[in-house]
Amino acid sequence: MYKKLTITVEEEIYEGLHRVIGRGAISQFIAELVRPHVVGADLEVAYADMATDEAREHDALEWVDELSAEVLDG
Repeated sequence: MYKKLTITVEEEIYEGLHRVIGRGAISQFIAELVRPHVVGADLEVAYADMATDEAREHDALEWVDELSAEVLDG
């Protein structure tokens, strides 16, 4: 469910949001910035979601292997 929110910002910020983010994407941009500060994070669920992302897991394992090789090579 979405709720409408009216906020007041400086003109420079308003113009920058329209110029950089674009008129139709400002709400989503602000929501993504604010969410971590106001919505509790369930880390266990987030980690479980990340673990199901096979491409991400593959990249992570490659990174660990490369890092381990660097450490062992000294």
